[in-house]
Amino acid sequence: CHLERQTYGEELPAVIARARAAGVDRMIAIGASGGVAGAREAVALAVAHADIFAVVGLHPHESAKVGDADLAALAELCAAAKVVGLGEIGLDYHYDFAPREVQRAWFTRELALARERDLPVVLHTREAHADTLAILDQGLPAAGGVVHCFTGTAAEARDFLARGLFLSIPGVVTFRNAEPLRAAVREIPLDRLLIETDAPYLAPIPHRGKRNEPAYVVETARAIAALVGLHAEDVGRITARNAERLFRLPASSSPALAYLLRDGLYLNLTNRCTLACTFCPKVERHDYWLKGHDLRLHGDPPLTELEAALAHELGRRADVREIVFVGLGEPTLRLTELCALAGGVRATHGQRYRLRLDTDGLANLVHGRDVTPELARVLDAVSVSLNAADGETYARLCPSRYGAAAWAAVKGFITAAKRAGLAVTASAVTVPGLDIDAVRRVAEEELGVTFRARIYQQLG
Repeated sequence: CHLERQTYGEELPAVIARARAAGVDRMIAIGASGGVAGAREAVALAVAHADIFAVVGLHPHESAKVGDADLAALAELCAAAKVVGLGEIGLDYHYDFAPREVQRAWFTRELALARERDLPVVLHTREAHADTLAILDQGLPAAGGVVHCFTGTAAEARDFLARGLFLSIPGVVTFRNAEPLRAAVREIPLDRLLIETDAPYLAPIPHRGKRNEPAYVVETARAIAALVGLHAEDVGRITARNAERLFRLPASSSPALAYLLRDGLYLNLTNRCTLACTFCPKVERHDYWLKGHDLRLHGDPPLTELEAALAHELGRRADVREIVFVGLGEPTLRLTELCALAGGVRATHGQRYRLRLDTDGLANLVHGRDVTPELARVLDAVSVSLNAADGETYARLCPSRYGAAAWAAVKGFITAAKRAGLAVTASAVTVPGLDIDAVRRVAEEELGVTFRARIYQQLG
């Protein structure tokens, strides 16, 4: 957002207060308009407010008005307290307030400064897609960056994503004529998505035509949530985490024992696993984050803590329809606690919630007995990670100490769970090269259960 006194005047404290009241817990003020003076104002504002950070730069509109002294001053500001990025910098061929060759020269120089100071960049590009890409390809900072106020097409989004950039979506996504942007948003991986107001510009519906302000970013979150099948709270949490990653902000969350996603409440029972699946984020990227939730546990949480977390989250949201026993591990390794939790929900709430288990399907092998009748007494459904159409592929994708016995055990668990009366869904992750249709045939034709393909690197 832009939070200049020139725009908001004496109302600026009230604008900041309204943002906080709307649930915006941190803001990044862009200081790029008005040359170095605008950058200094953003830094001063950030220093004065714990929840505001600054990005400083020389906007392409300013590039015909600035010189070496301005770049030196900007370099000094990059080291100021709470400066987390350099921007907005780039090219604007719509207004052409500066000659294009001058814009390109300044863009190149500011990228070099970002590389030197190890800062992510906030990019402004308007009607200059090809030239923007060409200059970025000469040297994007290792710290990466974000395309500010992205309103382009899906093809343009893919160009930026291929270069490791984030895309920040403004309130334009709510406009009636913004279908190309909405199509692009549907394609953007959630771990590369940011949201913004670009306040005081581009107010979203229902505020369109008014002066924009940071509080209105919740409307953008709601619009994106509707496009990608999430709750607005999910979008807010995911994009907050992405902003922390990009701008190296202090983490705002702690490991979650119970976490909300869409209309489901998920219980994080353990990080211990039976398998070491090659596509698991823990194995592939050493990553324990799921749609903005930190799922890294330091040991298995006690039953009492899980019960307390469950009760707290149920009390916070009235729209929960399903409770899922999962975590970034194998929940049936804690079979006793799982059954106790599910039984407690049944005793307290009856049939109000659908109770489901997400599992790798090796519980019978691990425990040395058929546990599905115990699960059927307290659960409604079970989702089982089938993940392959044959034992060889399964052993390659999901190695374990059980070797060849694991594949047969998973299929046996699915059959037993179905026989016990549980609603069973078999799933597979769309790992590149995996024949998803073959896995589907095993689930539907051989085992007689529902099948779901889970998008690779898109947990939850």
